[in-house]
Amino acid sequence: MERCPWCEGFDLYRAYHDSEWGVPLYDDRSLFELLILEGAQAGLSWATILKKRENYRRAFDGFDPVKIAEYDDGKVAALLADSGIVRNRAKVAAAIQNAKAYLALTDDGPSFSDFLWRFVDDVPIQNQWTSMAEVPARTTRSDAMSKALGRAGFKFVGSTICYAFMQSSGMVNDHLTTCPRHGEVKDRFHR
Repeated sequence: MERCPWCEGFDLYRAYHDSEWGVPLYDDRSLFELLILEGAQAGLSWATILKKRENYRRAFDGFDPVKIAEYDDGKVAALLADSGIVRNRAKVAAAIQNAKAYLALTDDGPSFSDFLWRFVDDVPIQNQWTSMAEVPARTTRSDAMSKALGRAGFKFVGSTICYAFMQSSGMVNDHLTTCPRHGEVKDRFHR
């Protein structure tokens, strides 16, 4: 049994694959963090973001949406000067907008987790891919999530970003069937 081939290359990537990727995630703040990081990854590799994740946590106040929603021009300038994160004005602005959208969505509505998990009917989808060529970049479910997040005011939430988010948050189990994590995630992690 071999790991999914995408995670080979360096220890941090393998550790992420072996302990986090595909494990169902239900914590609102952790899901918010992951959505921001997936958006930051747009046009880049996940490896780049993973290497900068601790810097993001520091720079974005532990991904506290209340604090992020209040960022002013001075904080934006500090973020754009921070070499520990991806210094992209549109992505920084999206993180702030997404914090505002998150707060509006969860103010009197469902939890963020409940809102997101409804796109898979609250149960992780167990795919049975045998090669990376079979794994889609988007699905009708990620299309629906993307549209709903967009309507709620979120940015950098296209369908491909949403599908990567669904994979990493365990909404879909896209570990290849030849990977030991496929069965481990399927058998051990339930809500």
